[in-house]
Amino acid sequence: MALADDFHARVVRYLGSRAVAGHLVKPYAIEAPGRRVSDEDLQTALAVADAHLASAQLRGSLGLAVLLVHAGGDGDYVLVHTWIEGYMSDLAVYTGPADDFTRLRPGRSGLAPCVWEAAVLSHERDAFTRHVLDGRDVAQERLAAWCKDGLEGRVR
Repeated sequence: MALADDFHARVVRYLGSRAVAGHLVKPYAIEAPGRRVSDEDLQTALAVADAHLASAQLRGSLGLAVLLVHAGGDGDYVLVHTWIEGYMSDLAVYTGPADDFTRLRPGRSGLAPCVWEAAVLSHERDAFTRHVLDGRDVAQERLAAWCKDGLEGRVR
């Protein structure tokens, strides 16, 4: 119950799609109260994603990814979620001290998304299914619809 006492909503901002290491990437900022993901933080996270995605085809990547840049209450986090073959996904988690995205390092083995990150990834799972897998338009239009479908606001 101690966790419930400190639980709160966090702001999520969709930052528009872009190309990174041969992938179409949807980046998001997730911000704890009093924290903000700056343009510089985003650029650092994009560099982390670029390094990770450079070898993603070896892991079966389909070329579509989601980047979460989380200015958390206890530190900074970057998650690179990639859709891969067989309806599966690949997830890399990077962690670092608060207010210094330049000190991000790979997270420990087994580390998974927190409740706020999972909310964004849940939205992205639904968007991927709705637009890419269930879509009936030509591929370019399906990908454009997926890119437009970003989560914004507060998540709990």
